[in-house]
Amino acid sequence: MTTQTMQAILLTGHGGLEKLTIDAGYRRPEPAADQVLIEVGAAGINNTDINTRIGWYSKSVSSETGSGAAGGFDDVEAADASWSGAALEFPRIQGADVCGTIIGVGKNVSRQRIGERVIVRSMQPDEPGPQGLSCKTFGSEFDGGFAEFAVARSDMALAIKSDMSDAELASFPCAYSTAENMLERIGLRSEDRILVTGASGGVGSAAVQLARRRGCTITAIASRSKHAFVRDLGAERVIDRNCVLLDEVDPMSIDVVVDLVAGKQWPQLLQILKRGGRYVTAGAIAGPICEIDIRTLYLSDLTLAGSTYQPPQVFENLVRYIEDSEIQPVVSKLYPFSAIAEAQTDFIEKRYPGKLVLVPDVKFAAAAAIGETT
Repeated sequence: MTTQTMQAILLTGHGGLEKLTIDAGYRRPEPAADQVLIEVGAAGINNTDINTRIGWYSKSVSSETGSGAAGGFDDVEAADASWSGAALEFPRIQGADVCGTIIGVGKNVSRQRIGERVIVRSMQPDEPGPQGLSCKTFGSEFDGGFAEFAVARSDMALAIKSDMSDAELASFPCAYSTAENMLERIGLRSEDRILVTGASGGVGSAAVQLARRRGCTITAIASRSKHAFVRDLGAERVIDRNCVLLDEVDPMSIDVVVDLVAGKQWPQLLQILKRGGRYVTAGAIAGPICEIDIRTLYLSDLTLAGSTYQPPQVFENLVRYIEDSEIQPVVSKLYPFSAIAEAQTDFIEKRYPGKLVLVPDVKFAAAAAIGETT
């Protein structure tokens, strides 16, 4: 295959929005032996894109994500500012979400895969190492979907059959696999009463849908302007994110807390759990440093779980849910790649519920013509 160029969004270092540049002549990748080459149809925006750009994963940062989301942080230690705890290599093409079509394959991949429509696993598991579970993130430890073309390991690109648009399918991989993994990790049961924080965001809205799919009773927390949106997804009750939680939810009344927020409210999340209750987290947008009364933990027989590593069946199940129309996409707005700064600003300021999705500039007009933008 001859080398060609493509449009790509490049992250040039940790910092503010100025670290994102548009390169219309970036080198197009070629698939290695076990990889496929994907023509990107659409790529979703996630918190991890912001957090990686600003270096929030570094232990040197202790504030909420929003405080540095636009301008970055001054105190980032680049050596541990990624999912894996290692330094990133720049420039990096971000984009953990991608839907596209396979147009080329490496020498060890069947050519019959050419033409398949695929979504790519965002969180890609490695074999456990000396330190335990290991995984890498598409668009973090290696280049992702914010480009016209992307490469991925063949076994990480799953074929999908759906009438949904590329933009709709690109809204699923990261948020929904994160939410599904959380529910699996904590052993969610149909009889559970569940509380979801950050319920109007990508992962939160996915968790509401996936908990509803399991038949759970759902209480959700979201800003007041998005209550109707969250109720429509399946929450029986939605409470305001600025409330005093214990004024709205009885102590020891919830079986499972699915938390994406943490921050100052965190101790109350443990207090609303029943004896033997379970708590799971995959985010801390309101701040990662929380206070715990260990007596609450052990006297109430609580289980606390983190959720990052995803067993292969999590993404496989997600594809099945999509193909069987058991979950629905929530895409609020579509942007061309060249509007990445505007898209991330809208994301940071939480102007829209659900997902925001990027499309290569050359495909944006066509997407707009069929009504995929708002």
